[in-house]
Amino acid sequence: MRAHEAGWAHAAVSVRGPAWLRDPADVNALVPQLWSRTARKVDGVLEVGGVRLPDLVAEHGSPAYVLDEADFRSRARDFHDGFAGFDVYYAGKAFLCTEVARWIEQEGLHLDVCTAGELAVAERAGFPMDRVELHGNNKSVGELRRALELGVGRVVVDSFHEITRLAALAAETGLTARVMVRVTPGVEAHTHEYIATAHEDQKFGFSISSGDAMEAVRLIRDTDGLELRGLHCHIGSQIFDTSGFEVATRRVLALHRRIAEETGVQLPELDLGGGFGIAYTTQDDPADPARLAAEIRTIVTEECAARGLEVPRLSVEPGRAIVGPSMCTVYEVGTVKAVELDGGAVRTYVSVDGGMSDNIRTALYDADYSCTLASRSSDAPVLLSRVVGKHCEAGDIVVKDEFLPGDLAPGDLVAVPGTGAYCRSMASNYNHAPRPAVVAVRDGASRVVVRRETLDDLLLTDVG
Repeated sequence: MRAHEAGWAHAAVSVRGPAWLRDPADVNALVPQLWSRTARKVDGVLEVGGVRLPDLVAEHGSPAYVLDEADFRSRARDFHDGFAGFDVYYAGKAFLCTEVARWIEQEGLHLDVCTAGELAVAERAGFPMDRVELHGNNKSVGELRRALELGVGRVVVDSFHEITRLAALAAETGLTARVMVRVTPGVEAHTHEYIATAHEDQKFGFSISSGDAMEAVRLIRDTDGLELRGLHCHIGSQIFDTSGFEVATRRVLALHRRIAEETGVQLPELDLGGGFGIAYTTQDDPADPARLAAEIRTIVTEECAARGLEVPRLSVEPGRAIVGPSMCTVYEVGTVKAVELDGGAVRTYVSVDGGMSDNIRTALYDADYSCTLASRSSDAPVLLSRVVGKHCEAGDIVVKDEFLPGDLAPGDLVAVPGTGAYCRSMASNYNHAPRPAVVAVRDGASRVVVRRETLDDLLLTDVG
C-alpha cells in the first residue's frame, strides 16, 4: 500500500487504529516476537543485553540504535545451521559496520555488498574476500576494478554494459572475474512495490522471458576473463513463505536446463536470493529458517529431478532477517499533544528527539512499527498514540499507531523494536540532524560500534 501523494495529513485514517492492533492486556509488557532475545522489562525498565536503556542513554545519549550482539549472533547461527549446505549471504545494505562484519565472518556467513563503501568496510574488517559477492545495477569501473583486485568471490552482473566493463577490466588486469547472472523470472512477490524485485517492470537483472538472460549467458561464456558460475534470482524483501520461490525456481531452472543443453555443461551454482521477513508488529509471522531451508531444498530437488539436472550449490540472502530484530531504537519524549479531529475524536501525538532522519521507512514504505515505554512502568489508562519525529515534515512519523500509557510525559524514553535493517543504513542529515550512534550491548556492558555524529562532523563537510 502506498502513502497518499499529498502526504500523511491527507490520507484516510482512523483514530481507532488498524484492525490488527489490539488493546494491550498489559501496556508494560513486551510482545516477545518483536524484540531481540535478551530484551526484557525489569520493574518497567527495558533492558537489552543486560543493559538498562536509561543507563545507556545517560552514557551515550539519544536517539541511539541499540544492537543486541548475542541476538545477532544467534540469528546468524540459525541461518547458518538451518541452511546447512547452502552459502548464506548477509545483506551489507541492511546494516554494516566493521564490528558486524567480524561477527558475520565468525559465524560462518558470506557477505553481500553493493558499493565501494560496503566493500571497504569488509576489507577493513579483514573479511575473507572469497566469501564476498558484489551486487548492484550500476557498478562503476572503479568498484568493479577494486572487486577484481581484492578477489571477491563473485560479481553479480546486471546489464550488458556491465559485462562489457568487466571484460575490459579483466583483460587490462589479467584477472578472472567469477560472475553470476542476475535474472528476473517474472514473479510478483507479495510485498511493497518498492521492495519487489523479480517482476519485469523494474531496474534489476536480465529478463528470462525476453531472452536477455540467455543472451547475457552466451556473451559471458564467450568472453575471456569472465568465468560464469551460475544464475542469481531475488524476488523481493519482507517475504514470509516460499510460494514465490517455487515459481521463480521453476523458471530459473528451466533456463539452467537450456544452458546445459546448449553448452553440454551445467552451471555449478544457483542463488535464490531471499529477503525473508521479520515481525515489526503483531500482524507479522516470520518463518523459522530451518523450515524455510527444508521447503526451498525440496523445491529445488524436485525441480532439478524433473529436468534431469544435478542439484547445484545453493545460496540464499536472508536480507533483514538477521539484523532486523537484533536492534531497537531508543528515543526521549519531548512533547505530548492531544489533537482534536472531526467528530470529537482525539489523536495523541508523542514527539521524540529523532524521526525520519534515523528511520525513513515509515515515510518511504508506509511501514508499521511498534513501541513501548522503556524508562518506567505505568498504571495509567492507555491512549492510542502516534509517535512522531522532530523534523519539519508532516510525514515525519516513526510509529503510526500504538497504545501507550496516558501519563507519558517529556523525559520518558520510548523504544522501537525491529530497527536493525535499513534504518541506520538509510539515515540522513535531514534538517542537519547528526546521525545517532549504534551501541552494541552484551552481558551487561555497552560499547559504541558506530559513533554519534556531531555538529562539527556536519560543518566539516560544508566547505563554503
